Amino acid sequence: MANRNLFSLALCVFVSLAASAQVRAAQSAQMVSLDVEGTQFKATLSDGRVLYSPDLVGATLTIAGAGGETKIRIEAVEPDPGDNARAAAPSSEVLLHTFSYRTPEGEWKNLCDPGPDGRRQGFPLAGRARRDGTIAPAEPGVFELTCTGGAQGKCVRFGYHPWKTRDGAPTARALYDACVRLVRADYAGDGEGTTRNGQPIDIYDLVGVQSPGNDPAHEFEAGFSPEGAVCVRHVRVRENASLEALAAGSLRLKGRTGAICTEEFARANGAILFVRSPP
Repeated sequence: MANRNLFSLALCVFVSLAASAQVRAAQSAQMVSLDVEGTQFKATLSDGRVLYSPDLVGATLTIAGAGGETKIRIEAVEPDPGDNARAAAPSSEVLLHTFSYRTPEGEWKNLCDPGPDGRRQGFPLAGRARRDGTIAPAEPGVFELTCTGGAQGKCVRFGYHPWKTRDGAPTARALYDACVRLVRADYAGDGEGTTRNGQPIDIYDLVGVQSPGNDPAHEFEAGFSPEGAVCVRHVRVRENASLEALAAGSLRLKGRTGAICTEEFARANGAILFVRSPP
């Protein structure tokens, strides 16, 4: 198994939980269920106790997927020190987990590649990964492990929390899906990202989660909905995409590239997230 930004197996079958000090303290207790709330695990035991991620440090999760059994160990859990740092109202909800997985040779290796801040951490998210990179709601007990270096992890850390209930439109899920499209520069909404690692962006919205940085070196790039970009003024990485190719290959973007794409135009055509980047 290679390190990934999204551990894309749906963790539908939980086989064992061991090595946690909390679990060792009650040898007779059996785990009844393992769910995910926000960015942390919730393990319900047969004696009625409920353990959360900080209680499970040292625990090994044995999971079953299409490729067979995989062992994932929770090495550490800490609050995200930058949780929603640019937002108007920090939430302090995000817990960063250090995960390791056991290789076929018996070695334990970090599950996550380093993100822009050098962190090799992640967290569980309830749901099942779609092929386009977003995560769909799923039945209880199904979750994904996402790393902070990937679009899914970045969007949660930006403050777009798909598990939240939000009054009015857009929904929390819509904001999260639009963020994943935006971070990946998935303009056409077909699951094909066109960005590259380390590319600077300035993401903002109209609902108070993220505000624009107003860096003079950045210009308006595009507005995004959960389905992809509603218009594109300039592409983020010219080596990976062009306005001409987008206009020719995407019906949703025909007539919506170049100078016509302003923040006002994007907003009028359904954008809920916006991005600025170096031209």
